[in-house]
Amino acid sequence: MSLPRVLFVCVQNAGRSQLAQALYERRGGESRSAGSKPAERVHPEVVEAMREVGIDIEGRKPRGISRDDVEWTDLVVTMGCGDACPVLPGKRYVDWELPDPSEMSLDQVRKLRDEIERRVSRLGE
Repeated sequence: MSLPRVLFVCVQNAGRSQLAQALYERRGGESRSAGSKPAERVHPEVVEAMREVGIDIEGRKPRGISRDDVEWTDLVVTMGCGDACPVLPGKRYVDWELPDPSEMSLDQVRKLRDEIERRVSRLGE
């Protein structure tokens, strides 16, 4: 069974959605990520937590949500962006209640990374 194309969306596209995109792509999935209010950079603790598991996301830049992204995807996974996420008929939506890592320590981000990895591993089942 092939994995669905997934758009991961959070507020700043600097933490949760970046973690999810990178972890999903490592599993062989095709994905994009975006934010309702993109930050200037990916949180340094998120970059470090991913480096620890052999994934380099240092060069990634947060970006906004586009209608093209939503049209491209099979599944939209939202993480705290609320009403700012565009909704199109015929698309599947899942909301993951996850804390924003913007003020987290590296140890807390590691726990968040591991939780996101657990959820990502179930996509496509």
